[in-house]
Amino acid sequence: MEERLDAALGEASETDRVVIEKGALGQVGEVFEGCFGAVPAVIVADERTFEVAGEEVERSLKAAGCTLAGRFVFPVHPPLFPDSEGVGDLREWLRGREAVPVAVGAGTINDITKRASHECGRPYMAVATAASVDGYTSFGATITEDGYKHTLPCPAPRAVVADVDVLAGAPERMTASGYADLLGKITSGADWIVADALGVEAIDRTSFEMVQGPLRRWTAAPGRLRRGDEEAVAGLMEGLVMSGLAMQRYRSSRTASGAEHQFSHLWEMEGLGHDQDPPLSHGFKVGVGTVAIAALYERMLLKDLTDIDVDGICRRWPGRDEVERRVREAHPNPVMARAAVEESLAKHPTAGELRRRLVRLTQGWEALRGRLREQLLPPGELRRLLAEAGCPTSPREIGLEWESFRQTYARAQTIRRRYTVLDLALESGLLEECVEELFAPDGFWGGSSASP
Repeated sequence: MEERLDAALGEASETDRVVIEKGALGQVGEVFEGCFGAVPAVIVADERTFEVAGEEVERSLKAAGCTLAGRFVFPVHPPLFPDSEGVGDLREWLRGREAVPVAVGAGTINDITKRASHECGRPYMAVATAASVDGYTSFGATITEDGYKHTLPCPAPRAVVADVDVLAGAPERMTASGYADLLGKITSGADWIVADALGVEAIDRTSFEMVQGPLRRWTAAPGRLRRGDEEAVAGLMEGLVMSGLAMQRYRSSRTASGAEHQFSHLWEMEGLGHDQDPPLSHGFKVGVGTVAIAALYERMLLKDLTDIDVDGICRRWPGRDEVERRVREAHPNPVMARAAVEESLAKHPTAGELRRRLVRLTQGWEALRGRLREQLLPPGELRRLLAEAGCPTSPREIGLEWESFRQTYARAQTIRRRYTVLDLALESGLLEECVEELFAPDGFWGGSSASP
C-alpha cells in the first residue's frame, strides 16, 4: 500500500502526506508539524466525531508541541449537510483565528472544512473517522447552494491521517457507503471509455489506471468489510484515497464519477433520504445508481449500433430551444431547472456534430463494445456485492417511488455536462427503448431481480 500511495502522491498536486495505519491518530501531531510548521491548529468536528477521535487528535497535537487555537464542533442534531450555510458558519469562525484547520470526521465535515478553508485562503488537514467517501483527497468540495449540488473548486488537504482502528470501529453503514462509492468506479470507468471512444474526452491513462488498475482488488471482499476486517477496511480506505488523488491529478471528478453519480446527485438535490435517521448516505444512492447504470449498459451492449439510422436521428435532433423546454419540464424546481438547462446546453451538439459522433460510433462500435464488456460487471453481480457489504440495492430500499426511479434515467442526463452512457443512449435514439426494456415484465427492473 505504501508504495502505491507514494507513487500516487507524486502525481497529486496538493496532498503531500497520507497515513493509513493502525494507531495513526498518535501521528497527527508529527504529521501536522511536518506539513505546517509552527502554525497553530484548530479542530473542526461534530459532536460525534470529536468524541470518537477529536480528543486524541488534540492530545497528539499537544504532544508534538503544536499550538491549539480552539475547536469548532458542529451539533449532530439537526443532521449536518454539506451546504453553503455550514461553510459560511465555519468560514466566519475561522476568519477570527490565524490557524490551520484539522477536519476530524467523514465526508460532510471534510467538504465543509475544505471549502471554508479555501475561502479563508489557507490550507487544511483531514483526519478520517470512516472509510465512507472518496472526497477526502479530491480537489473540490461538493456543496449544496440554493438547492443545487455543485462541486466547488478548492484544494485538497495537505495531509490525511486515517487510523485503521477508528475506521474499523465506524458504523457498518458508513463503511458500506464507502464500498458502494468505490464500486461505482466500475460504471464511471465505462463512461470515460465511451467518452474517449467518441472523441468527447480523451482518457488520461495515468489518472485512469490510478483508480481502475487496483479497483477489482479493492472491491473483492465486501463480506470481510461488513465484519470489520481491518485489512479489508484499510484496502477500502486506500481505494477511496487513491480515487481522490486521481481527481487531484486530472483536476476533475471524471476519474471517479459518471452516470451513477448523476443519479445520486439528482436524488440528493431533491432531498431523498434527508428525513431519514440517520440521513441516507451519498454512497448508498451511488450504489443503487451503479446497478441502474450497469443495467442500462447491459441493454445497450445487446444493440447493434453499427446499423443505427444516422440520417433519421440527425433530422429529428432537437434545437437548443426545444432542449431548454424539455429540461424545464423535467425539473419543476426553478433553481434546479435553471442549472440543468445550463448543463444540458453546454453539452448539446449541433446536428452536424452529432452526425460526426454517430458515424464514429457506428464504425467503432464492435471495438468499443469489447472494451466495455471487459470493464463492466453485470448488474446482478453488482447487486450481490453491494448486498454482501450491507448496502441497499434497489430503489425501494432507499425510499424511492417506482415511477420516480424510472424517470431518473431521462432526468439525470440533464443535470451534468459530463458525457456518459445516458448521452450515448439518448444520442443514438435508444434511451427510451432501453428504459422500456428494463421495466418490462421480463426486464431487469420489471422482473424478479428487482426485488430487494
